[in-house]
Amino acid sequence: MNEQSPESDSLYAAREPVFPKRVKGKFRTLKWWIMGITLGVYYLVPWIRWDRGPNLPDQAVLVDLANRRFFMFWIEIWPHEFYFVAGLLIMAGLGLFLFTSALGRVWCGYACPQTVWTDLFILVERWIEGDRNARVRLWKQKMNARKLRLNLTKWAVWLLISVMTGGAWIFYFSDAPTLLVNVFTGQAPFVAYGTIAVLTATTFVFGGFMREQICTYACPWPRIQAAMFDEDTLTVGYREWRGEPRGKLRRKQPENAEPKGDCIDCLACVAVCPVGIDIRDGQQLECITCALCIDACDEMMVKVGKPTGLIGYMAVKDEELERSGHPPRSLWKHIFRPRTLLYTAIWAAVGLGLLVALFIRSDISFSVAPVRNPTFVMMSDGSVRNTYDLRLSNMGGEDRQFVISAVSDYPLDIDIQGVEGTLIDAKADDTTQLRMFLTAPYGSEAASIPASDVTIRVEQVNGTSKASAGTVFNGTGE
Repeated sequence: MNEQSPESDSLYAAREPVFPKRVKGKFRTLKWWIMGITLGVYYLVPWIRWDRGPNLPDQAVLVDLANRRFFMFWIEIWPHEFYFVAGLLIMAGLGLFLFTSALGRVWCGYACPQTVWTDLFILVERWIEGDRNARVRLWKQKMNARKLRLNLTKWAVWLLISVMTGGAWIFYFSDAPTLLVNVFTGQAPFVAYGTIAVLTATTFVFGGFMREQICTYACPWPRIQAAMFDEDTLTVGYREWRGEPRGKLRRKQPENAEPKGDCIDCLACVAVCPVGIDIRDGQQLECITCALCIDACDEMMVKVGKPTGLIGYMAVKDEELERSGHPPRSLWKHIFRPRTLLYTAIWAAVGLGLLVALFIRSDISFSVAPVRNPTFVMMSDGSVRNTYDLRLSNMGGEDRQFVISAVSDYPLDIDIQGVEGTLIDAKADDTTQLRMFLTAPYGSEAASIPASDVTIRVEQVNGTSKASAGTVFNGTGE
C-alpha cells in the first residue's frame, strides 16, 4: 500500500486573506444605507424612553428577564403570551424564505449581522491601511515598526467597536442608563460582564479575521438556500454569452484577430468581492449576492464604452431570451409568481393573526390549579374541602379590585386564605397568587360524588374586565 508523501496536498488549506477594493455604485450606496440604519437601530434603540407610568420601566424596548416581561413601546408581552414572540419568529423565517425565493441571498449580502459588521471592519481597515493594493503590499511585507503600528491601530478600533457591540446587547435586558453606570463602577452582575466579553471576542474575531469563512463554513444558510431557488429567482450572475471570449482591451486589434466579447478581463469584479470569488465562474456557494461586482463591472463598461449589465441580476428562465438577443422578462413577473405570492399570503396571515390577537387580548390573565395532595380533605363536621392555587395577572396600568366567585351545579362555600370575603386587591402590572378553598356541606351531593365541574370567575369591581377558568371539585365518591 502506498503511503501519502509529505509533499502531497493537505486536506486543509490555510485561509487566503481577501482584500476587497473600494467601489462606487448604486448597490454599494444601498449597502452603506442599510449598514448605517441597522447599526443605528442596534446601538440607539435601548436609549429610547417610553413613559408607561410610575409602576413600569420607561425603556422603549426591554427584555425584562427578572420579571419575565417583554416591552416594545406600547406593547407589553407577558410569559403566557409567548405566542407573540413565536409568531414574530415565524414571520421572520417566512420573510427570509420570501426574499430568498425572489432575490436570492439578499439577506446575506445586505442585512446579515456578519455582513454588516464585516463591512464596518473593512471600512476601518481601509481608512487606516489604504485601499486594496496598499493592504496587499502591507500583508506581504515583513513585520516592521510601520506595519506593527498600523495593525495595532486597526485592532484597537476593531476592539472598541466590538466592546460597543457587546455592551449594546446587554442594554436590551436592563435599564440602559442604570446598567451603564453599574458596568463602569463594577456593580453590574457577572452575567453582564460575561456577555460583553463573549460578544466582544466573537465580533472581533468574526468581523476582523474570519469574515467570509463564517459565511462559507459556519453558516448553514448557504446550503439551505438552494431549496428556495427556482428558475425565476433573480440572483447575481455573469452573462457569459455576451462576455466571452474575454480578452484584454487593446487600441489596435490585428486584422485576423478572433472577435472578443465584452469582458475585458480586468478582474474588477474579483477585486471588489468580499468573499474572494470570480463571479464569471458561475453560481458558487460562497457568493452572498452583495452585487458589488455589478457596480465594479458597470463602472468599467462605462469607461470602455460598452453597455452595462454584463454582470447583473438575472434569472435562469431568461437565459435563452437573452442569448437570442431578446430582452428578459419583466422584473415583476419574476418577483410576483405563485411561490412568492404563497409565501406573502402566509406571512401576511400570520401578521394579521398577531395583530388581531394583540387588540382583542384581555388585560387580565387568570388560572386555577387544584392542589392534588391530597385531592380533598374531610372536615370534622363531615364537610368536604378542596384546595386550589389561583394566579391573577393584572396587566393594566393601575391597581384594581376583583371579586372571586364559584359557579357549580351544587352549593359550594368559597374561602380565600388571608382575605376577608371574596374581594381581592390586584396591584398594577403584577401577578397575585392566592390559595382558595371550596367546601361542600356534609350530606350534599357534591361531597358524595367522585367529581363535579366548577367554574371559577373573577370580575373587576366597577369595571368590565373579567375572566374564568374551569376546574373540578373532588368528593368522597361514596
